[in-house]
Amino acid sequence: MTNNPSIQIMPLASSDYEAWLSLWRNYLKFYQTSLPRSTTEIAWRNLLDSSVPIYGFGAWKDDTLVGITHVVLHPNTWNSTECCYLEDLYVDESVRGQGIGCALIENVYDFANKKNCNRVYWTTQEGNTTARTLYDKLATKTDRVQYRNNL
Repeated sequence: MTNNPSIQIMPLASSDYEAWLSLWRNYLKFYQTSLPRSTTEIAWRNLLDSSVPIYGFGAWKDDTLVGITHVVLHPNTWNSTECCYLEDLYVDESVRGQGIGCALIENVYDFANKKNCNRVYWTTQEGNTTARTLYDKLATKTDRVQYRNNL
């Protein structure tokens, strides 16, 4: 999975809340946005609720949570199996370039395979060149353009 044996990828657990929250806030800050506290609390609950098809994984290095990813499984009209949407991915700035992002994405691939998903997909900002350099190594960039109307 990763060339760095000191990295462990595991599902997030309730005891990880404080460390997750710190990374989550940094992730939102990176994207220059904020969310109401209630939205963050609901997101955390959903990550831990086995009846909700949202999953969270963490990357630990030396027993410290240094990266997170959240995925959503959903049906689609183009296949008979679900898709896996990699919605969020964040690695602490202090440990970037050490294979943690790669390990998180490869963990998502493994998870999606075990869930019999037909694909893993995600979006990122066009100007997020550091992340895109990694993504270009792990996936195929499509020609899709995203449109959005916030309600």
